[in-house]
Amino acid sequence: MKVFVQIPCLNEETTLPLVLESIPREIPGVDELHILVIDDGSTDRTIEVAKAHGVTHFVRHPGNRGLARSFSDGVSYALAHGADIVVNTDGDNQYPQNRIPDLIAPLMNGAADIAIGDRQTATIAHFSPFKRLLQRFGSRVVNMAAGTDVPDAASGFRAYSRESLLRLNVVTEFSYCMETIIQAGHKRMRLASVPIETNAKTRESRLFSSMWQHVGESARAIIRSYLMFRPLAFFLPLGTALTIASLIPFVRYLILWLSGTTGDHIQSLILGSALLVGGLLSFALGLLADLMRINRILLEDSMERTKRIEFGPGYTAMKTKGQSLA
Repeated sequence: MKVFVQIPCLNEETTLPLVLESIPREIPGVDELHILVIDDGSTDRTIEVAKAHGVTHFVRHPGNRGLARSFSDGVSYALAHGADIVVNTDGDNQYPQNRIPDLIAPLMNGAADIAIGDRQTATIAHFSPFKRLLQRFGSRVVNMAAGTDVPDAASGFRAYSRESLLRLNVVTEFSYCMETIIQAGHKRMRLASVPIETNAKTRESRLFSSMWQHVGESARAIIRSYLMFRPLAFFLPLGTALTIASLIPFVRYLILWLSGTTGDHIQSLILGSALLVGGLLSFALGLLADLMRINRILLEDSMERTKRIEFGPGYTAMKTKGQSLA
């Protein structure tokens, strides 16, 4: 069993030592445990600090590419080096790395494909009541879209099996957290939650400049992922609602016309026509989106086969440690 612990970093020279020192070096049932630092364009001594703590696996970006790209590139590196499980943690020491054995346990015993650390956000001291409410609401929306039951959908402390990573495809540029849950739910993967307690806050988040940016970007990722997997569930109800709504002004026009009420009442015809056209367009978009969904499924099947060949035992193109990815 080979486990890679990947740490996305952006100028983490201060907190990275705390992370590296708290990662267990031996875990029962794990034959090899490797630490991978993903440098997302750091301008400080992050790499030097990592090397001083014995890290030998690196993915380096020449500039800031974002968390989602860092996650994807780290996964590619880990899979290419034979990882059976990939654990993702943060370079700001938010998560308790000493709980990695508990996090990977559901994967090792075959009970889950993905394990997510539940930060129990209601107990985090530096979270305001409003932020706790948003976290609960966001997790509920993700679970509704994915058909899952994950209490902390935004948690980045996760463990992925090799099989799950071969089937997942991250397309968002902001954060992979919501998207991978929705994909996993629709691809019938097994998810497990592991209650954890977070460490003391060391700095403000660099992923977003404000809470509202985080809400907006997360909402975009959720909607896009939901439309990718269940377009008809969105467009058909919308089309039906608009079509039914269009009957109201048409019926009004008919009643007024039959009763001989003065005026041509053209406004009712215009409104009814607009609503009817909107309903028909929704039906058409739903059918087109569903055809695209089928095409995407076929493409993802091809990508999965390609990954199995690319990251198989014979793959050697990424075997050089310290490789830099563009």
